[in-house]
Amino acid sequence: MVLTFDPFRDFDRLAGQMLGSSVGGPATMAMPLDLYRSGDHFVLHCDLAGIDPGSVTVGVENRVLTIRAERSPRTDDDVQWIRRERATGTFERRLTLGDGLDLENIHATWQDGVLTLTIPMADVAKPRTIPITTVTTRHEVEA
Repeated sequence: MVLTFDPFRDFDRLAGQMLGSSVGGPATMAMPLDLYRSGDHFVLHCDLAGIDPGSVTVGVENRVLTIRAERSPRTDDDVQWIRRERATGTFERRLTLGDGLDLENIHATWQDGVLTLTIPMADVAKPRTIPITTVTTRHEVEA
């Protein structure tokens, strides 16, 4: 029996748990994300509208990807709030990454309030073709 090796299984499982079971929780509402696989890398889009990109940190330790951001409350003393729904404070998301990912080459970009992470597969986890060498056998004829 051949087992298919999927270095992203844990990553997919945890992402599914994060997106499924915690939908509507404080961190999810403040930091919703989309995650998909495209070829030999994963792409993660994280909505961080209204957050200063300078307050966002992304790190990896022991295969755990951590995204942390802070939204400061508006400090207008001369206003009377009618409705205040935008969460403030520090928000954090953590995802466990699989063994087959290249953690040294994660690339992060910020555009229009969206943090995008590109997480490549490690070379050892990429599919490859193994060449086959043909060996010829010499037959000697006895006289």
